[in-house]
Amino acid sequence: MNKLFVFGKTVSGDEFTDREDETRKLVSNFKYGVNTFIVSPRRWGKTSLVKKAKEKSEGAQLKVVYLDVQQCRSREEFCERFASAVLTQTSGKVDEWLENARAFLSRFSFGVNASPDPTGEMSVKLDLSPRERSIEDLLQLPENIAKKKGLQVVVCIDEFQQIGNYADTLNFQTELRSIWQHHERVSYCLFGSRKQMMEALFDDTSKPFYKFGDIIYLQRIPTEYWVKYIMGKFGQENKTITRKQAEWIVRQVDGNSSYVQQLSWYVFQRTGKQVDEASLYEAFTELVEQCADVFEAKTESLTAYQMNFLRAVADGIDSGLSSGKTIQRYNLGSSANVAIIKKTLLEKDLIMMENKKTILSDPIMGVWLRNG
Repeated sequence: MNKLFVFGKTVSGDEFTDREDETRKLVSNFKYGVNTFIVSPRRWGKTSLVKKAKEKSEGAQLKVVYLDVQQCRSREEFCERFASAVLTQTSGKVDEWLENARAFLSRFSFGVNASPDPTGEMSVKLDLSPRERSIEDLLQLPENIAKKKGLQVVVCIDEFQQIGNYADTLNFQTELRSIWQHHERVSYCLFGSRKQMMEALFDDTSKPFYKFGDIIYLQRIPTEYWVKYIMGKFGQENKTITRKQAEWIVRQVDGNSSYVQQLSWYVFQRTGKQVDEASLYEAFTELVEQCADVFEAKTESLTAYQMNFLRAVADGIDSGLSSGKTIQRYNLGSSANVAIIKKTLLEKDLIMMENKKTILSDPIMGVWLRNG
């Protein structure tokens, strides 16, 4: 199926725009066994980048394992997802990965879950009870398989920041680091959609993952690349969009990769042969309306002070939020209260810090707040 603009899922092929430098760096890290953290706000294309690097680097002697731990709520669930992904993705044959399970996970009982979808991946269900049983065997699994098969393995873990929410998380992080740092044939690529939480895992000298590996900070894709991409996609279908109009699309969503694709699609749907101003504004209105329910759900539990703080940021106040003038104008209580509000909103991933400035994590939320 020929898709023009892809959003709400990872992109590949012609939909993968720019990121040449980051792709080259990540492919190199994969090939030479360098551990990597990837940091950026949500919807900037981290997962697409990792899958692109996987596609370009994987071969007979290099296997790249991908797993998403977003839904894992405990260390046990994490380890089960980890072991299942490693077993099933380092071999294409069911009997081979079952053989590896028997060889390296003999202390655990396990079963096979087959997806009802013929194209879906099978998974391994492990019995991790009794709880005192060591999970070291699970964490050593990729290294053991790599040695047995003479492979190099890269394990890519999406939404890795989730481990920060586990009970006794520091001990679990210490256990992961103490085992993974000794792997000779396995390297790790750790990334996630919660920028502040990811930075907290490796940017603190007191945390186990401090200096665990290379760090890639994703930047916004330059506008010039998006303009070329958007104009090219419209041109494929014999529709015309001007450079100025394409730049407007990118600017309205602050270069957010997913939103650029989504807004471009909404504009395309409204266009006959030539994009006009009405199509642009109608498409942008639709985008904001599409997001409204999500924003309401994210903010319904916030206090009045927290909502006032978000409105201040939406109005472009990215520094000096604890000044007397700003506190009075937006009713933020006190400077001490502002510090507490900011910490809470960072933890909720509603705001983020960029170049020492406070900005909204979602650029469309700013429009929604100003319109409310």
